[in-house]
Amino acid sequence: MREVPEAERPAMGELVNTIKAEVEGRIREIRRRQGETRLARSLAEESIDVTLPGTRFPRGRLHPITQVMDEIVAIFVEMGFAVEEGPEIEDDYHNFEALNIPREHPARDMHDTFFVSEDRVLRTHTSPVQIRVMESQKPPLRVIAPGAVYRQGDDDMTHSPVFHQVEGFLVDEAITFGDLKGVLSAFLRRFFGSDTRVRFRPSFFPFTEPSAEVDIGCVLCSATGKNRDGSPCRVCKRSGWLEILGSGMIDPNVFRFVGYDAEALSGFAFGMGVERLAMLRYGIADIRLFYENDLRFLRQF
Repeated sequence: MREVPEAERPAMGELVNTIKAEVEGRIREIRRRQGETRLARSLAEESIDVTLPGTRFPRGRLHPITQVMDEIVAIFVEMGFAVEEGPEIEDDYHNFEALNIPREHPARDMHDTFFVSEDRVLRTHTSPVQIRVMESQKPPLRVIAPGAVYRQGDDDMTHSPVFHQVEGFLVDEAITFGDLKGVLSAFLRRFFGSDTRVRFRPSFFPFTEPSAEVDIGCVLCSATGKNRDGSPCRVCKRSGWLEILGSGMIDPNVFRFVGYDAEALSGFAFGMGVERLAMLRYGIADIRLFYENDLRFLRQF
């Protein structure tokens, strides 16, 4: 434009703008046609037949141990129990001492475990949660504590170095063994069926006194001790009973460790193995099946 005479510049500018508009219009038209061509090619090459069945993606599901644990927790929550959790790496005091299991006591043989350090262990039960809750809260208490626990031992059809427990306890004034029997009988009949037979046998646990093992009528032989063909039931060993959980009245020494008045308060505690209940619920003979991650097994639940 600098070289165009000043008198001709308006006409030249108008011509340039006209040419520019025409070029830009042609470019837009070319791009439009190219877009239509790409769309047509895409529709032809990537067409979808909506009449064909869709692709099914595999859906995950809860592990049977998780399912059983959730069911146990739900039953106790309906009874008014709160859910608490604690660390899986515990100190010696909460895992043993405060539960009336002093060092060198023979009862520790039942809890042979994995030591992280001289004073730290992989917890052998979820009972330490009971101590931690009582240290931080005042009665009345009604609590369950689900979680993984660890014990050094055999790895066979009925034992595993890692398994799951649900611990429960109730503390208040004038709690009796009758309250313990009522709560656990109600739970077992809710879990296994209303006609489930329940019995309590004297036993020993360092942190409860008196203590009791809780049995139910064998769910596989209908508490008869015999299979349908008349052969002895291998699960209950012909007794007609299956041990399910341990329980008892909280030992006064445990109350003293957490600063509770053992004269004014009483309570009970219990603990159950989740794998044990799951094996009975589903008729599983080998605990190792739960941990092999075989999808053929897991898809059944």
